[in-house]
Amino acid sequence: MNIFFAPLQGYTDAAYQRFHNEVYGGCIDCYYTPFLRVENGALRMKDTQEVKQLYIRKINVVPQIIVKDINEFRVLVDAIRTEGYREIDINMGCPFPMQVKKGRGAGLILNTDNVIEIFNEISANVDIQFSLKMRLGVDKNNQWKSLCEVLNSTPLKHITLHPRIAKQQYKGNVDFDSFIDFYNSINHNIVYNGDITDISQVDDLITNYPKLYGIMIGRGLLARPSMAMEYKKNLIFTHQQQMEKLLLLHTKLFHYYSSKLSGESHLLIKMKTFWDYSEPLIGRKSHKLIKKASTLAKYNEVINNMLAFVT
Repeated sequence: MNIFFAPLQGYTDAAYQRFHNEVYGGCIDCYYTPFLRVENGALRMKDTQEVKQLYIRKINVVPQIIVKDINEFRVLVDAIRTEGYREIDINMGCPFPMQVKKGRGAGLILNTDNVIEIFNEISANVDIQFSLKMRLGVDKNNQWKSLCEVLNSTPLKHITLHPRIAKQQYKGNVDFDSFIDFYNSINHNIVYNGDITDISQVDDLITNYPKLYGIMIGRGLLARPSMAMEYKKNLIFTHQQQMEKLLLLHTKLFHYYSSKLSGESHLLIKMKTFWDYSEPLIGRKSHKLIKKASTLAKYNEVINNMLAFVT
């Protein structure tokens, strides 16, 4: 089963993907970039720098774009093509209100005319493979159905579905009844995404949905970065083994960001985000101490205590 690492803004940048791949044995089949977008009529400068980093090509990374119309689509596809990529993922699932209100992300689902224009362009770009990540709708779980015909008639590598509506963001339960309906209605490869936190859930999905092309995991992999490695190699890491790998990943990222970011405060802010989803693994006390650390010295004291625990 393909295991894909979902893009998460502020977390899974090029450096994280690079070092996660190094530490966890190349067990992710594909990493997706946090969405790239248009700013002032061109690919946003920050995004340009991200896709230009050569080491990103040493692993399987696919740029993800977020657009509201055909014009933004063309700008981004041309920019990404120039950098040598030949696969692009389209974000029709972002639930954040700022993007949805502008017709991007899940908001694009409600604009059938724009979707048709974009999908016609997909058919014309024969040198690039496209995939799609989407939600069930914005405020109703059947809004995807208005796009069913155009989805099925467009050449797509796969479609990833997060079976929630945008209004939920990440709250409430995923809608498996609607996922089954989508799974049975779409003639493309289907990837499941949403609330995967344990290897047993991966096994259950494979059993229940044997036609699945893959599973995309985001927050679950931030909380347990070893999950794909454990699944692919049929292992269950002890708590100590998980901690050793996690701290090794942290060390690599710490050294990298230390050389890239200016000032202690910038480094501290960046490294604190690394632990946002890690409380179940590192414990409430350590997690709280990291969040409270007001200086790099206090932060390193917490990290050193965790290192002493596993060595």
